[in-house]
Amino acid sequence: MHCPRCGQQQVSNETKFCSRCGLQLGLVAQLIANEGFLPQLTELYTKKRGIFTKKNGVIFTALWFVFWVMMIPAFAGLADAEEVAGVSAVFGLFTTIMLLILSLGFLSSSRRKIDLSVLEAANVPPPALYGNAAGQAALPPQQSQPATNYVAPQGAWRTPDTGELVRPGSVTDSTTKLLKRDE
Repeated sequence: MHCPRCGQQQVSNETKFCSRCGLQLGLVAQLIANEGFLPQLTELYTKKRGIFTKKNGVIFTALWFVFWVMMIPAFAGLADAEEVAGVSAVFGLFTTIMLLILSLGFLSSSRRKIDLSVLEAANVPPPALYGNAAGQAALPPQQSQPATNYVAPQGAWRTPDTGELVRPGSVTDSTTKLLKRDE
């Protein structure tokens, strides 16, 4: 098996982490065997959450607060019922606090939790490559281009442009050249 991130060939198909980049390889064999899909994830997508979640509880609490603390006292004030406005504001404030505590404390989270132990890759044999049996090691079919179709690149790509390919002269040759210049 090769690491999907860096391409490093692994020592064994049961390797849990890539030796070069550290990518977790525990589920890669199972993903390959199931064509990129984990069958254990189907239950996460099919399982529906109820309406009694923390998120819905907080939203209901906010609406409760707006109704009992803001709207009812405003309408009661317009109808000249100041006692009703005061009672509804106090009732709304205390019940909002209680609803918020109950929502955050007792309702379940709306996030889906994934149990990684369920998703751990079982000992799945590697899939068959190129129609061969899964246990046989074989090369892929030949996919090369014949040498007669090769066309050399155009341009002066063969000439050295930095002089790195030119062999440097010996120390005695350069010294002799310097002495001849002085004369």
